[in-house]
Order: sequence, then C-alpha cells, then structure tokens
Amino acid sequence: EVSTDDPETAFCTLANREELNPEEGSIHHCLYQFTRNETLTETNKLLCDVCTQRHCGPKNNIKSEKKYVYTNAKKQMLISLAPPILTLHLKRFQHAGFNLRKVNRHIKFPEVIDLAPFCTAKCKNVPEGNTKVLYSLYGVVEHSGTMRSGHYTAYVKMRAMNNHLSDLVLRGQSPALETEPVKGQWFHISDTHVQPVSVSKVLSSQAYLLFYERLL
Repeated sequence: EVSTDDPETAFCTLANREELNPEEGSIHHCLYQFTRNETLTETNKLLCDVCTQRHCGPKNNIKSEKKYVYTNAKKQMLISLAPPILTLHLKRFQHAGFNLRKVNRHIKFPEVIDLAPFCTAKCKNVPEGNTKVLYSLYGVVEHSGTMRSGHYTAYVKMRAMNNHLSDLVLRGQSPALETEPVKGQWFHISDTHVQPVSVSKVLSSQAYLLFYERLL
C-alpha cells in the first residue's frame, strides 16, 4: 500500500520501539529486525516519478527518453492492520554451500506479546490512544528431525471461547481491555498421543509456527 503520509510521522509506531532493546535469539528481536528502518542507496535507490517528470518534462515523454531519476529513500515494513489471529512462521533453514541445513536454535517467545512497537502509529483497527496491541499464545507447531525427514507435533491450549475475539472477527469491533493470557490447559499432541503439559514446557519448545489470539 502506497501512502503519502507526513514524512515526520510516516515511520512512527504505536509504542516507542527504541526502548525495546530486544534480547538476541528472541521473537521480539526477530520482529525488530524484520521491521527495522532501512536506507535505500546506490543500486537500491528508489525510482522517483516527481523527480523524473521534473527532469524529463511531460509524462508522455518519459518512456521515449528513458531518463529515469532515482533517489535515496527510506523503507520500513510495519503492521497497518492488527489481525485477530497472529501467525508467526520462523525460518528454520539456512544455506550451507549448495545445501540447506536446518536451524535447531531455540527462539524465545512469550505467552503474551505486544505488537504495538511494530504497528504504524495509524494502525486501522486500534482505538485512538491505545499504546498496546496484546496477543495471547494458544498454539505452537514444532518440528523434530532434519531437512530430509522429521516429525511435526503441536502444543495447543484448551480454553474457553473468546467472545471478544469473535466480535473482532465477525463484526470488526475492537476487543475489550484484557492484558492477561487466556486461561486454559496446554496439551502436547503427537499423532494419536495427547498429554497435558506445563506452560514452561511449551515455552521451551523449538517453535516452527506460533499462533496468538488478540487480547487488546
């Protein structure tokens, strides 16, 4: 989506991201890196239509003269619409020469996560004045094995129906103010085997997919 926001506020977020100081190897650090401000220079310069028209004259002459003007620019990817369900997919492979190698490193993730530092200041479905966009963890997919073979298992929280989430999904209404994780029992599921587990067991897993539901 291309916007023409005021340059002074175009890169502003709902909450101050500079105060985060995210821990290396955490999901917060992953999100911080993914949404960091980038400077586009040299071969990454941005084609500027305004500068090109100013240099080449009328727009209908641009293609014939092919005198495009590129300029330095800033780029940042932020969330403009906070989803009811947040799904985070971790990249679990890396290139090793001509081969792919699985990344088995544990990435820390919280039971409740705040997306506000990664949302644009004008996030569409966040009430004005809110500086938090909270999500509660309810599902994790874990993969064991290698790039060639392995096994998928899941951690799922059994909990009561979130009526506020239903309102958000079906009617687009903002959820009520809740800041605590949704209460419920966690289960580990592996094929036909299902057993209850503690939340600490869930948070120590090597997550491949994370599923969060919106609280605030």
